[in-house]
Amino acid sequence: MKTTKLIKLCALSLSIFLLCSSVATAEPTASPQPQQTYTNQEILQQLLKAKIVYLGETHDSTADHQAQRAIIQEMQRQNGKIAIAMEMFQRPFQSAIDNYLAGKITEEQLVEQTEYDRRWRFPWEYYAPFLRLAKEKQLPVLALNTPSEVTRKVASQGLESLTADDKKYIPPISEIRTDNAEYRQMLLEVFQQHQKSAQGHSTAFERFLQAQVLWDETMAESIATFVKANPDYQVVVLAGKGHIMFGYGIPSRVERRLGVGKVKMRSVLFSSPTDTPLSTDKPIADFVWHHSE
Repeated sequence: MKTTKLIKLCALSLSIFLLCSSVATAEPTASPQPQQTYTNQEILQQLLKAKIVYLGETHDSTADHQAQRAIIQEMQRQNGKIAIAMEMFQRPFQSAIDNYLAGKITEEQLVEQTEYDRRWRFPWEYYAPFLRLAKEKQLPVLALNTPSEVTRKVASQGLESLTADDKKYIPPISEIRTDNAEYRQMLLEVFQQHQKSAQGHSTAFERFLQAQVLWDETMAESIATFVKANPDYQVVVLAGKGHIMFGYGIPSRVERRLGVGKVKMRSVLFSSPTDTPLSTDKPIADFVWHHSE
């Protein structure tokens, strides 16, 4: 696979290497080229039939968040059993989310107890409407992500550095698979954009790859565990598009855990007039949602 225009990381990308104070995720800017063009209404009808729906966002795009809310609201209207799975929260803080949904703590306390401002940093109002909707409609919300301390440690010292305490909120090390050659190449091109002397097999890149894949695998395990325990629910996943595109990040790893072809999954990316095309012959997602419609 050739990817020639992987330009952009999310706002926290370089700090994983330069400051080791935040966690990076590969967020290429891309103009998705699926095999067929659908209207937004046609996309929505297809999503209603899926067990797991991935909505790959650009984190600072208000248009993406508005579209995500519209999709979730319609899915919930037609099927009350919807769970919202969110990259923006880390697994140790699931109990705080559950307490908020149960009315035991306020929204302000939720922000404080999940350490949202320190661990995610994008404005709370981007994501607050999803929590408010979930509370109103009594929808489960899943905290998907790896603790940032663990991801930082992997980025700086590798998976082999993790202690038993570090492994509490992540999958077994044997399940953290870095053997997808196309995903490796995609992440290498992102890495090299910001590390001019970087080599494909450098220690720094291998640790970057491990950290990214750990993030993917942890989120995938969270989703798969919920689906197995709640087979009557649909799950809508909110995550950066770098974790969704081509299925390399989260989707393929969920499918590996649930069984290939056993669960119907669909992925959506959101278009932008400033997108830069990727050169590849593989569909980047099942669907592209157009904000202009």
